[in-house]
Amino acid sequence: MSRARRLTDYLAPGRPYRYGSDHRCQRAELHLPAGRGPHPVVVTIHGGSWAAGVTKVVMRGLARDLARRGYAAWNIEYRRVGRGQGGGWPLTFVDVAAAIDHLHSVPAPLDLDDVTVYGHSAGGQLALWASSRSRLADGAPGARPRIEPVAAVSAAGVNDLAQTYRDAPGGAVGALMGGGPDDLPGRYAIADPIALVPIAIPVLLVHGTDDATVSVRRSRNYAQAARACGGAAELIEIPGEAGRHRSHVFADGESWTLVTGWLDERRHQMRAGAQRPRDEQTSETR
Repeated sequence: MSRARRLTDYLAPGRPYRYGSDHRCQRAELHLPAGRGPHPVVVTIHGGSWAAGVTKVVMRGLARDLARRGYAAWNIEYRRVGRGQGGGWPLTFVDVAAAIDHLHSVPAPLDLDDVTVYGHSAGGQLALWASSRSRLADGAPGARPRIEPVAAVSAAGVNDLAQTYRDAPGGAVGALMGGGPDDLPGRYAIADPIALVPIAIPVLLVHGTDDATVSVRRSRNYAQAARACGGAAELIEIPGEAGRHRSHVFADGESWTLVTGWLDERRHQMRAGAQRPRDEQTSETR
């Protein structure tokens, strides 16, 4: 991808929407592909340590690339920690849930039975959490989802909140959650992706082996925990410079090539399954 194309993508905001009226951050943008649809949807969730400063703009390159590949990209913003945004527990989670559920109100040709959630870094944690909402008890932030994803992707994700806090007490996780897992076990039981395994959808984890920002151990721990419970979690590790932390938000990087290959393969399998004769499909369920 040329530098000019990359810059053009970041300057293309997509169609703007508001999914709430409580805060200016409750916004999302929709990038639609060509054609009549209905289009499969990928929700993109940016990282940035759940802190004010990084915005959904960093995901526009991926969103634009998804649209070129035939996916509708729903690039969301949410309240974060700092600068008076009021984010952190529980409002960051409330916003992410509301943003995804708002797809039901978007007047566009979207296939809401084919929604995948993709997140990078802190957004990877939020992507796995959002895809686990059906496991939450009534009354928990994000419970009773209106949209239930069919797949989830976490790139360099903070997929193990409790261990991340213990390795670096306080820090970004402490700011997000308001404390550590020993003091606030109830919050971590709701918000920590590793506490919500297994989820009944395919999960892809992509992580650099030499990532100095979020250790690859976060994805290894999640994959091990999910598999131990019978979950379908695939981990792809990228060695060297190609797996550096920020490489996952570039549409011309190795990580994104792996992710889009995985998405396209799943899409092909779903289409093939839908096109099989009904009696053949029924025989497999007997």
